[in-house]
Amino acid sequence: MALSVIGAGFGRTGTLSLKGALERLGFDPCYHMMEVIQGGFAQVWHDIVFGGTPDWEAVFRGYKATVDWPACNYYRELADRYPDAKVILSLRDPDKWFDSCQNTIFRAMQMDHAHAPANIRTQIAMVRKLVVEDTFGGNIDDRAHAISVFNRHNETVQKVIPKERLLVFQASEGWEPLCRFLGVPVPDEAYPKVNTTKDFQQLFKQVT
Repeated sequence: MALSVIGAGFGRTGTLSLKGALERLGFDPCYHMMEVIQGGFAQVWHDIVFGGTPDWEAVFRGYKATVDWPACNYYRELADRYPDAKVILSLRDPDKWFDSCQNTIFRAMQMDHAHAPANIRTQIAMVRKLVVEDTFGGNIDDRAHAISVFNRHNETVQKVIPKERLLVFQASEGWEPLCRFLGVPVPDEAYPKVNTTKDFQQLFKQVT
């Protein structure tokens, strides 16, 4: 099974809601950081992030779509590997995005996980390398810097992915642009809204 949808947007841009939406539209299952947390894929991504050669077919075996970190950092490689896949760049107001990251991902990365289970320590090491170091250069407390990285990433995606293959999308737009882009009917239900800051904090307490 080849990926049909590749998410290029950073985490905290409505990616878990987008995962739910894509699965509702038939692109099921959709890969997300939740798969790494709950599905036992931490070591696979740890090896990739620390310099291993990825076997994308093995990583995404059985999946129709992917969104969020860690895969969004590899959107170019994935777009080349799956030339028929469509790319979705999920966006959010940059200041609200930064605030959300500060209260969730960034805060979690600064905690002491020395006594966490081994799989959690592996996952944390991977995220610190991929997100904190490789993406933000170790500087996740500087609002201006983080937002500049966020904006630059989003601009680059729109430059390197052909327009006909790319949807720039915000969750507030709801089903219509997403369904039009994917060529599927609009569901008669509200667009998903999950993984708020409170939801993330509660989940992180449970897994650590």
